[in-house]
Amino acid sequence: MAHPSQLGFQDAASPVMEELLHFHDHALMIVFLISTLVLYIIVAMVSTKLTNKYILDSQEIEIIWTVLPAVILILIALPSLRILYLMDEINDPHLTIKAMGHQWYWSYEYTDYEDLGFDSYMIPTQDLTPGQFRLLETDHRMVIPIESPIRVLVSAEDVLHSWAVPALGIKMDAVPGRLNQTAFITSRPGVFYGQCSEICGANHSFMPIVVEAVPLEHFENWSSLMLEDASLGS
Repeated sequence: MAHPSQLGFQDAASPVMEELLHFHDHALMIVFLISTLVLYIIVAMVSTKLTNKYILDSQEIEIIWTVLPAVILILIALPSLRILYLMDEINDPHLTIKAMGHQWYWSYEYTDYEDLGFDSYMIPTQDLTPGQFRLLETDHRMVIPIESPIRVLVSAEDVLHSWAVPALGIKMDAVPGRLNQTAFITSRPGVFYGQCSEICGANHSFMPIVVEAVPLEHFENWSSLMLEDASLGS
């Protein structure tokens, strides 16, 4: 997760986020080279009184500053489109979870199970235990198995919300009356934090998202306990 004075992104926990980090570095290098070239030209023009009388009517320069930007845009667009289609790819998910946004909490429903669902509220600051994070912890986490394709169906009951987990490279709008979907695979176990990323009212800042990725055996034990609790509660 993020830490104080952090300048970069969070550590990637999914293949999609790893691709996004590589693309960020790729685009940043191109921007750095362009900025360096422009700065060099500005310094060269300011620091000398000599001028090239043919610079305003040079066929070579016309070709260069027409072709070069087109090549740069292609170098940025091609990897960007590849990641865009990769993020939309959903192949045979092992688990489907429906995330519903409310004012101001999230509810989760594991659609592959008959009666596995719960609401996820933020833990108030005064109830936190040592080691927990303020404004980020919830009373129920969304638990998933690692290295398994997970599909998340995202919607909202009242106003616009957005389900976002930066470490997984996910940000999906939750729109009332509309069902959006995204898919991801967690590459390592861990706890990954996110927040609603769409202004949704007075308590917008108080509806965090916590995704816990565990080995398959632990997930099966957790789901069995949740189903037992649900049957006892009913």
